[in-house]
Amino acid sequence: MWTTLRKSCGRHFVRYSYRVSADEITPLDTILPPDIGKKNLNSKDSPTQSQDEPNFDVDRDPEVGLIPCPPDESSSELGVNEPSSIDYGDGEHYRTDTLADSILILLTLTAVQRLIGFARAILFCRWLSPEQLGLWDMSFGFLMLAAPLSVLSIPAVYGRYIEYYRKRGLMRTLVRRTTIVTTMTSIVACLGIYIFSPWFSHLIFGTSDQAYLAKYLSVALIMVVAAHYFVALLTAMRNVRQLALIHLANSALFAVFGAFLVLSWSDTAQSIVVAYAMACCITSLWSLWYVRRVWRGLPKVEKSLGHWKLWSKLIPFFVWVTITDLLANLFAIVDRYMIVHYSLGDGLAEVGQYHSSRIIPLLMISIALLLGGIITPHLSRDWEAGNQRRAKQRLMLFLKLLGFTLFTGSVLVLIASPLLFSFAFEGKFDAGREVFPLTLTYCIWFGMTLISQNYLFCMEKARLGSLALLVGLVVNVVLNIVLLPIWGLMGAVVATTVANFLALLVMSLLNWSLGFRLDLGTCIVLIVPVLLIFGPWVSLAALASIAVATVYSNWIISHEQREIMLETVQHYQDRVSGLFRKR
Repeated sequence: MWTTLRKSCGRHFVRYSYRVSADEITPLDTILPPDIGKKNLNSKDSPTQSQDEPNFDVDRDPEVGLIPCPPDESSSELGVNEPSSIDYGDGEHYRTDTLADSILILLTLTAVQRLIGFARAILFCRWLSPEQLGLWDMSFGFLMLAAPLSVLSIPAVYGRYIEYYRKRGLMRTLVRRTTIVTTMTSIVACLGIYIFSPWFSHLIFGTSDQAYLAKYLSVALIMVVAAHYFVALLTAMRNVRQLALIHLANSALFAVFGAFLVLSWSDTAQSIVVAYAMACCITSLWSLWYVRRVWRGLPKVEKSLGHWKLWSKLIPFFVWVTITDLLANLFAIVDRYMIVHYSLGDGLAEVGQYHSSRIIPLLMISIALLLGGIITPHLSRDWEAGNQRRAKQRLMLFLKLLGFTLFTGSVLVLIASPLLFSFAFEGKFDAGREVFPLTLTYCIWFGMTLISQNYLFCMEKARLGSLALLVGLVVNVVLNIVLLPIWGLMGAVVATTVANFLALLVMSLLNWSLGFRLDLGTCIVLIVPVLLIFGPWVSLAALASIAVATVYSNWIISHEQREIMLETVQHYQDRVSGLFRKR
């Protein structure tokens, strides 16, 4: 499932990433350039790396629109008045995008990406058998796990340091040396996968019979690494327009190539892997064309920079990113690995059934994460202004509104699930339909866990967020070992649901220990998704009860939170009225 997100919260610069399976939805990849908010760094000349720079990688996908998430002070620091171009040397200026432009571009193109990704996922489910769909799911999961590991997450340093070295006339040196190392490590990794393809086939698919597919993955990995590399580099250059177009092109090309190869060549996972590799290859060439323009504008002669001086600064950063990437990616895919290795039935077919149940839940969560990325600077602004109480109330209100919205959507989808699984999926995924309520439940909890982490960002305790994923990962593995032999696919999904609930619980307890006390309404909204497992009508009754309580009492939304809502509504009414007055 995942891609990279960076945020600035107060004086604290943090990085985390998440992914959502490429054939299911398109993910969000957001990076804060280091020069925005540089006054928050400890030193004017040397940006010190914070001790808390975790990375939550929750299902990675290179087809995402990106926004630079700014610091949290004035409107100019929010990126509204950022310069629209950067001089990379020799007097040539290259366009960058302001925060306002970025959000508009992101929202517009992300909507198109979602439609393409959803249609593609439906078609793949219709055309592929459960076993072949399971092979593709495991293939993609492996690519997203192996891509950052094969390059030691070195491209992640661009978002943190490229502006630092550019201002010192050393950007060419930074990019050249890191590119050489990235290329070498990725080639070694791909050759290793190709040579030991039977072993990797058993690791990925639970059988050595898919060694040929493992060889395809070794070639595809090169393309995926290249795509991720250029995403990191272009994001650091802050050209959201180019990135959004590239991600949209990746999604569209993947859909077109996938449909063509499945219908004309082979209706197997092999066709999907080749299609994805082709899409990554073409978008990488597009990215290369743009980067070459910037590269030619860089100073040809640069200052001397010793290798030790460069790598001693970069190594601590990308080593931490690699560790946290691994932890988060394992959290995302461990249940499917447990299925293929410990299920008593056809593990790959069960993964394919599981895949069908996750398409819509992950689509909903991607929207939640998109909204969550937008609220962070506002919370941070209140926090740095000394209004911590207001920041807490806004986060609590956002959790309630988001949780209620996701629960409402889940109830509606659950009611329509017979149409989805019987018509859209042609009745091939009955097991997927059986676990669908649980999948909806844990995806809501997962999204709420990531949104809750915003409080740790504001408290500058972001590293503690990794503890929640670690607890969830361990619990998931242990419960899968116990439940998979007994209940099969249902046991794996139950284990994942419990693991996500415990991750949310740990995150809430961490926030509680740091002063974020959840009120009754927030607790209700966090717990109510469990009612989805009792069917759509019980869930609908609960939804109606919450709606009535929200309107006629302060149990769900407090008086103070209602005032915040009214202020927000009034603000946008004034803006709309102002636009009409100008006309």
